[in-house]
This record gives sequence, structure tokens and C-alpha cells, in this order.
Amino acid sequence: MAAAPKRQDTRKFFENLSGAGKSIAVLTSGGDAQGMNAAVRAVVRMGIYVEAKVYFIYEGYQGMVDGGDNIKEATWESVSSMLQVGGTVIGSARCKEFRVREGRLRAAHNLVQRGINNLCVIGGDGSLTGANLFREEWSGLLDELLGQGLIDEEAARSNSELHIVGMVGSIDNDFCGTDMTIGTDSALHRIIEVVDAIMTTAQSHQRTFVLEVMGRHCGYLAMVSALACGADWVFIPEMPPEDGWEDVMCQKLSENRADKKRLNIIIVAEGAIDSHNKAITPDNIKELVVRCLGFDTRVTILGHVQRGGTPSAFDRILASRMGVEAVLALLEASATTPACVVSLVGNQAVRLPLMECVQMTQEVQKAMDEKKFEEAVRLRGSSFENNLTTYRLLSYHKADSELPNSSFNVAVLNVGAPAAGMNAAVRAAVRVGITEGHKMFAVSDGFEGFYKGQIKEIKWGDVGGWTGQGGSLLGTKRTLPGKHLEDIAEQMRIHNINALMVIGGFEAYVGLLELAAARDRYDELCVPMVMVPATVSNNIPGSDLSIGSDTALNAITDTCDRIKQSASGTKRRVFIIETMGGYCGYLATVGGLAAGADTVYIYEEPFNIRDLQANVEHLTQKMKTSIQRGLVLRNENSNENFTTDFIYQLYTEEGRGVFDCRKNILGHMQQGGAPSPFDRNFGTKVAAKAIQWVTKTLKESYKGGRVFTNSEDTACLLGMRRRALVFQPVSKLRDETDFVHRIPKEQWWLKLRPLMKILAKYKTSYDVSDSGQLEHVARVRAKEGDTI
Repeated sequence: MAAAPKRQDTRKFFENLSGAGKSIAVLTSGGDAQGMNAAVRAVVRMGIYVEAKVYFIYEGYQGMVDGGDNIKEATWESVSSMLQVGGTVIGSARCKEFRVREGRLRAAHNLVQRGINNLCVIGGDGSLTGANLFREEWSGLLDELLGQGLIDEEAARSNSELHIVGMVGSIDNDFCGTDMTIGTDSALHRIIEVVDAIMTTAQSHQRTFVLEVMGRHCGYLAMVSALACGADWVFIPEMPPEDGWEDVMCQKLSENRADKKRLNIIIVAEGAIDSHNKAITPDNIKELVVRCLGFDTRVTILGHVQRGGTPSAFDRILASRMGVEAVLALLEASATTPACVVSLVGNQAVRLPLMECVQMTQEVQKAMDEKKFEEAVRLRGSSFENNLTTYRLLSYHKADSELPNSSFNVAVLNVGAPAAGMNAAVRAAVRVGITEGHKMFAVSDGFEGFYKGQIKEIKWGDVGGWTGQGGSLLGTKRTLPGKHLEDIAEQMRIHNINALMVIGGFEAYVGLLELAAARDRYDELCVPMVMVPATVSNNIPGSDLSIGSDTALNAITDTCDRIKQSASGTKRRVFIIETMGGYCGYLATVGGLAAGADTVYIYEEPFNIRDLQANVEHLTQKMKTSIQRGLVLRNENSNENFTTDFIYQLYTEEGRGVFDCRKNILGHMQQGGAPSPFDRNFGTKVAAKAIQWVTKTLKESYKGGRVFTNSEDTACLLGMRRRALVFQPVSKLRDETDFVHRIPKEQWWLKLRPLMKILAKYKTSYDVSDSGQLEHVARVRAKEGDTI
């Protein structure tokens, strides 16, 4: 019998792409942003890995025009230690000369002399537009250089095409087509640190604080920080307040004070305007509040603090992933491919035509100039739109008479270990539930509190100030409901609970499965149930991310930064660090990528003594270079025999005379701390969406005077999948779960492991089949479920 024809392997591997004979130059331009260095590092190392020559261009376009020592070949070691540094190490400058053809001619000459015809530009829309113009003029510039005898025919022929890939580095997040630009998350970290600090002093003195944040003509930073700290009022350029806003705002501030709130926070974007295009400044607002209400009011302008400091874990991962994608795009570019921007949409790398993005970004400004504000919000993209909708839902407390009366009771509980961001999710759920007309009930201490009857109504004001609080204010336990189903059903009957929202980790998922399976025995459980994943381990099937894991990653990254600093002082030292996560290697792997680890041991990728030996050998080689320190991460359950102590002792023995070792177990500090801006925002948006689903499902399942539903699609998990937030029946996720090790059978982040290894100078196979295909901006903007 003839063998079946082999399926053609269409996978694409990074190591099969050759950069031999190619030269790539990388520059940062325009305003600096945290994470630019991580992008530069990834471009340099990925370029060198495929045997291309990589050059730094110092001081942005100015360095390209001036040439000389401003254009230098980069080495592997030259990008060491820059991952954790804010700003840009290779410098950035505003350059007038590049704006005229004469300057661009000099720049072209400098590149051709070094055989550079691949450019990676990291900057804002101005920098990227400049790069595109340079590319369009390229053949004309070469002809001119040839005519002037500055280059010969051979040089003109071998550099006949200029390929350009852009990465958007800007704290403003004002570039269309991308969900997040490099630096935005770090700027939010700075803003939230300040707001959290100001809140304690405002609380003490019953003050009102007016904070001005950056963002030029884009209100993203102002709006997301307002969402993340529960501000009373926010002014953004895309949504000027209606006439008469002064009275409305003052009324709201005094209502909040009457509602036992001791402070007010007002956030103003630096480009904020009223409906007559007149600027709204912090001083105007202070004057207004003092005049109308007599409140003690202070103004704080955050200024350049927002650009500074070390990049957050999110920005390091984003920049590293985009750096890889940029090198890929340059290697695959041909004469016909347009200049593109690499970016992330949801959790997926995409490539977009640079000029389409720039044109759309300019259209936003045009719409705002023409006072078409709704159009401007739509053009900003669905991520911006969703933030705005959520903010509107949560900030304005309608009078009881204005609320729809649903007569439904909805209970909210936290299950499993505490995760930062749980409280933000509870707050959003309670407030959206009240706005939808439901009576909201809070259950203390998870399923344990549920069967013991620790259930009480929770009001709008009860969750004020919850977004910035770490841990779980409701209290949480790992108890599963399976053994207490009768008591839980009884409590649901007593309190007439018509729907359940569970916020938690793996126990919450298993608990929901148990409740759904018991529906045929207890009518009380035949109600809509939804789960929102919240666990530092990020081990829930059906969701790429969970609330709390970003905060934990930042805790790991911060600690690793400090440890690396200590190691670089002592020289020739290797640190072995143990992270949490149960059997799930997410924190170790992604933390390793963000901290620049040499090796990461996880359960999902089995390793043996030969691998450990090879890793020690690798570090021995590294100690011979100028980078004399090592960082090794180990997930707590990666191997029952190769414990952290074992690995520490092995490295100590094998590295004797070459390096010494220290070990560090991070433990519960990964679960604690104030939630990061990402977790506050993610928790808020996911919970709001979950409650809207509950309302819809309640209406559909209300028949004959009671709520009754036992179909599997009314016991759901709301998770983020690639680009969209999707509701999935928990029963359907059962097959995707490894219940013994409490992890999903397939995990997206395993694809990031080869990237981490290559950046640590290991030769490895890297499947890049799902790297970004060139898409069009309009298509990205199509509503795909709901991007976050």
C-alpha cells in the first residue's frame, strides 16, 4: 500500500531565515519612552543571530545626517544591561536638517557608505512619517549621489532598495492601529504611583487634587489612569464636556463628599478643551472648585516624571516581541512591500502599512479640529472606545429613580488565592450591576462563606476606593463547593440569588464546573453563572491572561533588576531565583524574558541533567565576556527532584573557580502589593463586560415569574483569546484542561520561550509561523468580539 502523501510543512522557522550579507540600522527618534532600549536590544540580538550586521545610529536622525562616529556597529555585549534602563541609551534628538532634502541626501550617503539598506525606526508618528518619505525619495537620492560622484555604480546597485520597519515608541498611545505603544504602560505606572501617594495625603486633609497628565492631543493616559484610580472626573481632548459642565462637576464632587468620601481626584489631560475649543487647565479647575465649593484644592502637574524611570514588565515584553517581529519583517521585505509598523493587537503581533496608520492618526486630529468628537473616538480604535464606555458606566452614580428596576439579585464572590486587581473587578461588577438595576450581594470568604451564609447587600459607595487596593477585600478561600452543594442551594434560596459572578483562579473554575454539574439536582443552581479569571499563576484554560499576573510579573522583574545590580557589582555571580505559579511556567518564562534571564526551568518543558550541564557550561562561557553575571529562574514545581537547592548546589560545584552562586525564593511577595495599572484596567473592563452578559442572560432565562436556565452556555468563563474577550461554557473547556497539574493543555506563551533563549545567546529552533502578515488598518478596526 502506498504511503499517504506527506502533508507539506508550511511552518516558518526563524533560524532558516538568513540575514547574511544584510545590514540593519536601528535608531530611536522623537520623544523618549520607557522600553525603547528593550526594543533596540531585541533588534540587535535577533539581527546578529541571523548573521546580519547591525548598526546603532546615535542621536536619532541627527546622527544619521552627521554620520561619522554616530553610526557604529553593534555587538552582542553592547546591548547588555540596557533592558531595565528607561529612556533610550542610543539617544534621541529632534532634527531640523532631516526635514529638508539636503539633510536626507547626507543621511543617504552615510548609510550607503556602510552598505545599510534596512532601517528600524523606533519613535512616534512624526519620526515614522519622516522614515517613509526617506524611503520614497531613496532612488532619487541615490541618483543624485551618483551624479555628484559621491558613490559608484556598484554601491547604487547593491543598495537600490531601502526597507523600513517602524515600532511606535510613545508614552501618549496616540498611534492608530496599535493597542499599546512602547512606553504607555510604564507612563501609567508612574501616574498611578503618584496618584496612590496623593490619595493618602488628600484623605488626611479632605482635599481635592487636580492632576495634569501628559499625552499631547490624546486622552489615553488621562482616561486609563482615571479608570485605574477611580477618579471623580476626567477631562480629555476627545470628549469635551457639554456646556454647563462646571455646575454638574461641582454637584458631583459635593455628592461624593456627602457620601462619606474624604477626597476628590480630578484628572486633566494636557490637551483638554471645552466644546468651544478653549483650553481647560488645572488652574481653571482649581479656581472653579474653590469658588463654588470652598474645598481645599491643590494642583499637581506630573510633567516629565511620566517619561522617566524603569520600563514596566509589559513594556519590556512588548518591545522585545516587537523587536523580533521587526527583524522578521526586514528579512522578508521586498521591493513591493510597503514600509510597515509592527505592533500588538490584543495579544497578537501584527504588521500594518505605516502610511495607513499615519493617515488614520492624522484623521483623528482632523476630526477633533472639526469638532467631530465621536468620530475621533471611533478612529482611536476599539481599545480606546471600550475604556471610555467603561469609564462612563462606572463614574456616574444615577439617582435610584433613574435606574431600571430589574428585581434581580446578583452575588459576587472571590475564590482561590488573592490576586491584585480582584477588588477592581468587584468594584466594577457592583457598580455596573447597580446601574443595570440589580441588587448586588457580596459573599465573604469564597464558597466557604457562601455555604455559611456570609452574604450581604453591597451598595455603590461601599466599593469606593477599591481599585487601588491589593489582595481581596471580600476575603477569599480555596474551598470547593462540591461537598456543600445543599447548603449553597439553601443560601441561594434564602437570599433569592438569581445570578452568580465568581472572580478567582483554578478553584473558581473547578467550583463553577461542580455547580454547573449539580444543576440537575438543585433548581436553585439553574441561574446564569460567569467566571472572571484572577490568579497570579495565569493557569486558567480559556484565557490568555488573568487578573493579577501582570502585578506579579512586575514584582518579579523589579526584584530581578535589583539582584542583577547587586551581581554586576560583585562580578562573576549567578543568581538562582524561584518563582510561584504551581505547575504553570508563565511567571517564570515571561518574567525571565522581562528580566533578561539566562535560563528558565519550567514543568512544561522537561529538562535533564545534561541540560543543566549545558546551562552551566553556557554561563562559564559568558563569564569570559564583559557580562559577568547570570540570572536563572526556576518555577516552583518545575521538577520534583531538581529542586532549587539541588540546582543551586550543582551550579555552585560546577562553577567553582569561575563564578559563585546565590539563591533567592520570591514567595508570597508575588501575590501582594498594589495592583498594576494593567490589572486594574483589565479587571475593571472584564468585570463590567461579565455583568452586562449576566443582565442579558437573566432577561433571556426569566420565564413564568422566575429565573431558570440549565443550558451549558449559561455557565461561562470570560477570557481573553488572542484579540478578543470571549464567553466560553466551562463544560467545553474541560477537555482543554490538565486537572492533575492545574494547567491548560495548550498555552500560548510557550511560543515566547525560544525568543527568551535566543536573546540569552542559545541556538534554538523558533517557530514564527504566526508572525504578523501585513494587514490593513480598517480591517484591524473591525469589531472582533471586543478587543480590550
